[in-house]
Amino acid sequence: MHLFMKAIIMGIVEGLTEFLPVSSTGHLIIAGDLINFKGRPFHIMFEIVIQLGAIFAVIFYYRHKIISSFKELLPGQRGFRFWLNIFIAFLPSAILGVLINDYIERYLFSSFTVAIALILGGFLMILAENVFGRYGIEDLEEMTPGKSLIVGISQCLSLFPGMSRSASTIMGGMAAGLSVKAAAEFSFFLAIPTMLGATTYSLMKGFSSVTAVEWKALGVGFAVSFIVALLAVDRFLAYLTRHSLKTFAYYRILIGALMLFLVYAGVVG
Repeated sequence: MHLFMKAIIMGIVEGLTEFLPVSSTGHLIIAGDLINFKGRPFHIMFEIVIQLGAIFAVIFYYRHKIISSFKELLPGQRGFRFWLNIFIAFLPSAILGVLINDYIERYLFSSFTVAIALILGGFLMILAENVFGRYGIEDLEEMTPGKSLIVGISQCLSLFPGMSRSASTIMGGMAAGLSVKAAAEFSFFLAIPTMLGATTYSLMKGFSSVTAVEWKALGVGFAVSFIVALLAVDRFLAYLTRHSLKTFAYYRILIGALMLFLVYAGVVG
């Protein structure tokens, strides 16, 4: 299959799954196995970098709120408190990620490990909704550094491919007393520094080895993921106001079980 067609497919998968609690990285690994987009350092870098397209979609979607917060960045002001909370939540996974990133890329980027994480994460999501419920703080201005730290520690689960950054942070938000919708919104904002950092780190490692054709493929995947994610964010928030997270949990368990079967059958690696 032509490289650019594969880039489009991967961009669609990324845009659809980045903000859903189903693991975009896990789905990218699975899709990469199915279309044979794997095996080289470029493929791993591609899967990380195109997530930046989805992050830019969130920045565009919340542009008015972000611009407003930047106008109040003095200590004690609303914008300062908001971004301080984001920074606190960002730190745990950033520190741990730098320490174990090479190990993760070498040993955990496979359909088998993703399948296990999808299933485990599905059961954790069911448990989180049963224990913490769907309702809580609706206004992110009520977030505190302590609550943000809980979300940040939870985000460390997402370093394991297939667990899902969105699922991990939403569960952490619920544990901190946020409603599901507010937890999802906090997760969106937290994705901005998290994925900017991951993308920058990946590009610095692989910049010199990327060919001209591969740069074009990266551009295609980036653009597609931006467009698809922009459409998905609004739909996801609307869905959360009316439906349970358990739908995504059951989907994770089903897809994870299917992937284990495909691995056992030798269809994917």
